[in-house]
Amino acid sequence: MEHISFLVAVVIITALAFDFTNGFHDTANAMATSIATGALRPKVAVTIAAVLNFAGAFLSVKVATTISGGIVNEKAGIHPEIIFAALVGAILWNLLTWLRGLPSSSSHALYGGLIGATVVGVGLNGVNFDTVVTKILIPAIASPLVAGLASWGATKLAYAITRKGDGATVTKGFKTGQVFSSSLISLAHGTNDAQKTMGIITLTLVSVGALPKGALPPTWVIVSAGAAIALGTYMGGWRIIRSMGKGLADIQAPQGFASESAAATVILTSSHMGFGLSTTQVCSGGIMGAGLGGRKGELRWSLVRRMVYTWGLTLPAAAAVAGLAAYAVEQGTWGVVLVGATLVAGSGAMWLISRRQPVGADNVNDVSDVTPVEVTPTAGPTTPTPASTTVAA
Repeated sequence: MEHISFLVAVVIITALAFDFTNGFHDTANAMATSIATGALRPKVAVTIAAVLNFAGAFLSVKVATTISGGIVNEKAGIHPEIIFAALVGAILWNLLTWLRGLPSSSSHALYGGLIGATVVGVGLNGVNFDTVVTKILIPAIASPLVAGLASWGATKLAYAITRKGDGATVTKGFKTGQVFSSSLISLAHGTNDAQKTMGIITLTLVSVGALPKGALPPTWVIVSAGAAIALGTYMGGWRIIRSMGKGLADIQAPQGFASESAAATVILTSSHMGFGLSTTQVCSGGIMGAGLGGRKGELRWSLVRRMVYTWGLTLPAAAAVAGLAAYAVEQGTWGVVLVGATLVAGSGAMWLISRRQPVGADNVNDVSDVTPVEVTPTAGPTTPTPASTTVAA
C-alpha cells in the first residue's frame, strides 16, 4: 500500500465514481420491466437490485482479469494518468446518455475510454486488439441478438402455454416470476459490471508496482467496487428505467418475465466465459424480443433507432474524449488538474440540467410528460407521440 500516491488515490476514487454511475445507469437492466408491469414497487425494486449487485461482485473475477490484463498490455507502460483519463471519458459519456434517457453501455464507455487513453498515452502497442475483438466487439454484436431471439421465443411460449388460463391469475403468476427473474439479472449484473471497476483499480495498482502483473483484485477492491455499484443502483437511474420499461414497448408481465429470464441466462453465461459484454445491450435486446413476441408485436422504432445509434457511438465517443484527456494529462500536473476540473464541471452541469425535468420513483411510469427530441417544424403546435419522443430525456 506504500505505492499508493495521491494521484493513485484520485484514480481509485474516480474509478469508484464511475462504478457509481454504472450502478444508476444500469439499474434499468434488471428492474425496468418489473417496475413497468407493477411486479415490484420502484423503491423496493432498486433496493433488491442494490443488494444483489453487491452480492454478485463476489461470485467471479474473470471479467476483471479481462480488463486488468486483457484489453491493455500491462508491460507497455500504462500509468495512473492514462487510467484517470480513461475514466473521465467513460463517466462523461455515461452522464450524457443518462441525461438523455438513452440506455447506452456503461461497459463500452469504459472500454472506449481505456482504449482511447492508452492509444494516445502509450501507443497502439498498448492495446491488445485481439482481445478487444474476441471479448468485446463480437459479444457486443451477438449478445443482444441472442437475448432478443431467446426472449422472443420465450414470450411466444409463455402466451401459448397460458392462452386458456384466467387473465388475472396468469398476470399475477408472471409478476411473481418477475420478482425472481429480475433479481437474477441483478445478481448477474454484479458478476459482470462490478468487476470492470475492479479490473481498472487492479490495473492502476499493477501500473505503480503495488501488485504484481497478472494479480487478481484484492479483497478491499472487490468490496469497494461492489459497494459503489450497489449504492449507484439504489439511487435509481429513473430516466433510463422509464425508457426501457415504457419507452421501447408496452411490456406485459409474461413479456417481462421472458425478457428477464433470457437476459439473465446470457449475462451469467458470458460472465463465466470472461466476456466483458454490455448488460444494457443484452437487456435491451431481451425487451425488444419480448415486444415483438407479444400479442401486438410492436416496438417504438424511433427510440430503438436512437438507442442503436448510441450503442454504435459509445465506444468511439468515449475513446475520443479519453484521448483528449490523455493528451492533457501527459502535459503535467496542470493537465491533470484541468481534466479533473472538466470532469467536475461537466458532471455538475448535467445534473443541474436534469433537475429541469426530474424523473423519480413517483413518476417513472408516467409516459405523458416526455420531452421531444426530434422536432419537425409545422405551421402550428404539435403533440408529441411515443414514436417521436425520447421517453426520459
